[in-house]
Amino acid sequence: MKILISRPLPGGAAEFLLGKGYELRVLEEGRSKEKFFEAFCEADGVIPLLSDFLDAKIIESASSLRAISNFAVGFNNIDLRTCTKLGIPVTNTPDVLTDATADLTMTLILMAMRRIPEAMKFLADGKFAGWKPDLLLGKDLRGKNLGIIGMGRIGKALAGRAEAFGMHILYHTKSGSKPEIHYPHVSMETLLAESDVVSLHLPLTDRTHHLLGPTQIAQMKTGAVLVNTCRGPVLDESAVSEALEKGKLFYGGFDVYENEPMVHSNLLKLPNVILLPHIGSATVETRSAMGMTAAKSLDEALSGRRPSTTVNPDVYDTPAWKSREKKQ
Repeated sequence: MKILISRPLPGGAAEFLLGKGYELRVLEEGRSKEKFFEAFCEADGVIPLLSDFLDAKIIESASSLRAISNFAVGFNNIDLRTCTKLGIPVTNTPDVLTDATADLTMTLILMAMRRIPEAMKFLADGKFAGWKPDLLLGKDLRGKNLGIIGMGRIGKALAGRAEAFGMHILYHTKSGSKPEIHYPHVSMETLLAESDVVSLHLPLTDRTHHLLGPTQIAQMKTGAVLVNTCRGPVLDESAVSEALEKGKLFYGGFDVYENEPMVHSNLLKLPNVILLPHIGSATVETRSAMGMTAAKSLDEALSGRRPSTTVNPDVYDTPAWKSREKKQ
């Protein structure tokens, strides 16, 4: 069977799949959309990136396609409904990037609260003339409220890190309070009103698109910090940039963007933002583990098994999957 890998991956994912006897095609950086489409339509299994948008048209054009293993935790780049209808399981890479992403989120919080980008620029521009009592004053973390929107694996990991710095944790999820979590669950309105730092950790869906817009930002504390390391479109970047420019928000820390890889032009001009190029999981260990998780899940699916990382489990009840399962 033929497997397509959208880009070269760190670690031993390719070697693992070759060892299983698959015919492998790995596309290089800079390849055209047409080349990707051509290779996609010939593949039995695919490991795409989050930046590869697989809509109904391209999925339906791939007559040989039997499984997709997304190299990401998120899967908003894939039309799950079409995949399920056609009996194509879709998997992701949960768990392995939790710590790396939580670490980066905590880094953004620390940098924002202590105004690190401004301090670095101040020094680089030759303005540092010695210590002063009121030079670039930031904010302490101890005693401040951290509001986490979305309390999955990464949200929980962030809460533990922030608690070690003396922060108080609030959280909100659409599903309500989680019995295993000892932090207070509050309404969205309460979280926004009481949090000194708001951090987003939820998937992108129709319901979460622009979850924080002008109305919600107006409900936030004046002088709060806003951090986003999940998906860019959960924020209305125009509203966020205006709030940062006018001083409603003290600082913003962002690793993802509404129209990625494009960044809102106003955000690029502001001194009170930290802008990173989607590096939440960018460690050697994590990206290698993501590759192996994706490769092993794809092998399981192509072998007729049911990977635990499947994000459309209803696919296993479809006639298309059951027919294929019987042939294994």
